[in-house]
Amino acid sequence: MAATAASSFSAAAAAAARRSSPSHLRLLARRHLPFSSTVSFSAAAPPAAAASFGWEDALRVAADDRRGDESDLSGYFRKVDTCNRGMDKKGEFVEFMVEDQVVGYIHQGFVEHLRDFHDVFTIASGSNGNNNVEHVTLHSSLRTPDERTNAVGSVIRSLGDLIPGIRNELFPITSSYGMPVYFSLERAAAPFFGIKAYGVHMNGYVEKESQKFLWIAKRSDTKQTFPGMLDHLVAGGLPYGISCEENVIKECEEEAGIPRSISSNATSVGAISYMDIEGFRYKRDVLFCYDLKLPPDFVPNNEDGEVDSFRLIPVPHAANIIRRTHFFKPNCNLVIIDFLFRHGLPWLPKAAAKLEER
Repeated sequence: MAATAASSFSAAAAAAARRSSPSHLRLLARRHLPFSSTVSFSAAAPPAAAASFGWEDALRVAADDRRGDESDLSGYFRKVDTCNRGMDKKGEFVEFMVEDQVVGYIHQGFVEHLRDFHDVFTIASGSNGNNNVEHVTLHSSLRTPDERTNAVGSVIRSLGDLIPGIRNELFPITSSYGMPVYFSLERAAAPFFGIKAYGVHMNGYVEKESQKFLWIAKRSDTKQTFPGMLDHLVAGGLPYGISCEENVIKECEEEAGIPRSISSNATSVGAISYMDIEGFRYKRDVLFCYDLKLPPDFVPNNEDGEVDSFRLIPVPHAANIIRRTHFFKPNCNLVIIDFLFRHGLPWLPKAAAKLEER
């Protein structure tokens, strides 16, 4: 998948540079959603160590125009690869099925931790006398979404620290986006079951004197995941029973203090997906992407305590940070790279020429 993402990226970059209109980079594609329930889990694991850089470091790297690397796409390729690791390990996972539909993938090593819960999971082995696991499904006695949610939730609690970062936030489990919900699963456990997770990411930008600027957030140092790293102005998981558009509006208010009168103008620009394997985790995420052109005098204000601060950065400077550093939360890189190519940048023709020379 990483190789596919990289080759798609190359082709899109070259095509974008040959056109005069704003270009459309498509790194990968597909479609998700989160869920709410009364299931409660044990206390969350302590957050990761906060990022060690500050705004001064990021802005210094961003404004350094002496390197002459504007048309070097290798930094972007590296960010795509970072979100698409471990595809050579895909064979270590088996299908997780519900009602004869594949809803995820579970590592064979993690399956061993599920064997004791024989009243929740049914583990099907090979029929030729070998003990190879063919697939995992839920016990046939679990017939309703609520029964499945409660039973699997009990297993997650029992597994304790094996699944770190419990958030008490449940994602709906479906065979694909928009399909019926089979049950819901703690968000932190989703990668351990290879479940597709869906979210919304929004580029908030401003135009001043014919130049585009992006509002960039710096995550709170107390965030459980990626504390202190750079992020989009607005992003979040997609809760069950709410449309992408309404979720963007909700997240705009909570994360940046953007009123509905402005956020309702956000434009859907497509979706980006990626697959990342690390250990027992198989992360399959789909990000629904939005652009919102903000008034020049707008200043964001975080309402939920998850953002430390915001900065308005020229788009080429944001591109420099992505290419030269690891300051951004990894999946944000993909969405901003997509923004760069859709909106077009002066160095695109030079970058395309380099690609065609390869």
